[in-house]
Amino acid sequence: MIRLAALAVGVMLTAVPALSEIPPQWSAEFPKTDFATASVDLSEILSGGPPRDGIPAIWEPVFLDAVDETRIAAREPVMTYAPEGERPRAYPIRYLMWHEIVNDVVGGKPIAVTFCPLCNSAMIFDARIDGARHTFGVSGKLRHSDMVMYDRETETWWQQATGEGIVGRHTGHSLTLLPGWMESWAEFIDRNPDGLVMDEPEWRRAYGSNPYVGYDSSPRPFLYQGEDPPHGISPLARVVRVENRAWTFARLRDEGEIREAGVVLNWRPGQASALDSRDIAQGRDVGTVRVRDTQGRDLPHDIPFAFAFHALFPNGEWMLGDN
Repeated sequence: MIRLAALAVGVMLTAVPALSEIPPQWSAEFPKTDFATASVDLSEILSGGPPRDGIPAIWEPVFLDAVDETRIAAREPVMTYAPEGERPRAYPIRYLMWHEIVNDVVGGKPIAVTFCPLCNSAMIFDARIDGARHTFGVSGKLRHSDMVMYDRETETWWQQATGEGIVGRHTGHSLTLLPGWMESWAEFIDRNPDGLVMDEPEWRRAYGSNPYVGYDSSPRPFLYQGEDPPHGISPLARVVRVENRAWTFARLRDEGEIREAGVVLNWRPGQASALDSRDIAQGRDVGTVRVRDTQGRDLPHDIPFAFAFHALFPNGEWMLGDN
């Protein structure tokens, strides 16, 4: 049984009205949002429980030298960003679990590091829109159980798992996905002893704990009302998404390495699931995936649950191999 933290308790499951019946609380929370412009059916957008910024994004992260960090266990997952010419940075999932977005600037480039626990989608975006920096927060809304972000400058709503503007001024605009990946803290520190790690935010949160105990082994996604994935794939099975293609973790674990469609995927054990046990460090081993092109360059990708890929990329290709 899934046990959810207070931030998710009492969630309303009622879909929002049609475009002509925008709820008053939407306009009150987002006075600058152009609700007349949208690319999705607004009835698909649900309340996730907390209001705007009820899950507080991080606006000015502080970093430590990685060798000075002592709180993170070896198997705990971190989101790694390692652009050429910059010290690699680790953004621990123990913090992203409770904040979901970190706004940062690396080498002069503004970025948004994002994690949606309900669909396991973890991605890093270039935060510039038409050349101007934008900063992102958590709207408190969900679509297909995926976080709807907003930018503070125009209050456009963005689908986190696709990086697409779906409501407001920047509807139809796509954020650029950057190469980043989830790995264990041990993997990061072993490879990057001179790296940086995000310090613990100054909020009162149960950092290191998982408020969604047992979520990634539950039969149904939380707040999801769509279809199950095809091919008998479990809704909460992890997949690797590269653009509009998805490979299952199960296949990758079995084969170890897959070379297809110009993509090279590798899997190895050693990373704990952040969505299994109460203590993130004790989560079952789901392993680490690296995604590169045939020349060894890291490729932008995501590691969502299968239901999220099916819902948000309905015309996507399932890379099932010969089995």
